Amino acid sequence: MSAGFDAGAGEPPLLEVENLRTTFSTEAGELVAVDGVDFSVEDGETVCVVGESGSGKTVATESITRLVDTPPGTITGSTRYRGRDLQVMSADELRSVRGNNIAHIFQNPQEAMNHCFTVGWQIVEALQAHQNVPDEEARERAVDLLDRVGIANASSRFDDYPHEFSGGQKQRAMIAMALVGNPDLLIADEPTTALDVTVQGQILELLNDLQEEYGMGILLVTHDLGVVAQVADRIVVMYAGKVMERGDVYDIFERPAHPYTQALMRCLPGKGEDTRGIPGSLPDPTTPPDGCRFAGRCEHAIGECEIGDQPDETSVDTDHAVSCVYYQQGYDTATVRDETLETDTGDERGASDD
Repeated sequence: MSAGFDAGAGEPPLLEVENLRTTFSTEAGELVAVDGVDFSVEDGETVCVVGESGSGKTVATESITRLVDTPPGTITGSTRYRGRDLQVMSADELRSVRGNNIAHIFQNPQEAMNHCFTVGWQIVEALQAHQNVPDEEARERAVDLLDRVGIANASSRFDDYPHEFSGGQKQRAMIAMALVGNPDLLIADEPTTALDVTVQGQILELLNDLQEEYGMGILLVTHDLGVVAQVADRIVVMYAGKVMERGDVYDIFERPAHPYTQALMRCLPGKGEDTRGIPGSLPDPTTPPDGCRFAGRCEHAIGECEIGDQPDETSVDTDHAVSCVYYQQGYDTATVRDETLETDTGDERGASDD
């Protein structure tokens, strides 16, 4: 986890996502992948977007820099980088931001890399796509980047092909490629997927070290709450395209407020007794239900949970908000609290509204 962040007074956030909605035209009708999502990232901060597969995490982050193909996709809302809305930028303006200011690490390095070209060549290509750098200088910088991300004998590995790299080495090479423009924001989509625990820890430590070196903000997509606990400053919990809960890492882990967040926590080893996972399945994104998207799987759901739109976010504590009717005026929050998951911090957070 980063040591903290220091946003300048009155300056816009590094990234501000507001009312982001991404849909896809399909033969079955309009598929709603992301539906009115808001979050922000400050300089030097790590924000983790969590939720089970199919929650819309990847689509949300790829929509930020308009990586979603349109058509069939349609993106509405705003995604502002230092106050500049990426959704209304021209293609040339957006191209200058991608890579230089905002870089992506994609989910599967095995598929993200071109196996017909050497690893070094691909890093040089990424570098020269953004900067006018002579070949020899570009090679030197690529070798330096490989060395900085922990590739041993970087100079000799420059001419190796992706199939000659292990899974962890490929991921390190992808991180090197993302750093060619010294970005302010790194969007990392499941960067530790399919890696063993030891290599996963090394990658997370590498990202933390690079964040401190470059001062980057990191937006990390993951379904692994163990990873989140190690690196996050703030957490955004998504389910079926909606935000269920948001807060700093201590709020979410010590006092999870939404029944969905609690269900995720109960799946963690040592956090609960639920070894079966969460009963039921995500709603059909082509016919999203009324009310709270999680109501169909929630043991506390009442009639009010299944009408209207997703409940408005309600403040639980400073910088901790939840989208659940039980936190609105007139409802008893004690109904949805799970004290077995809570850490006693001696305060009154989570007390009933009645």
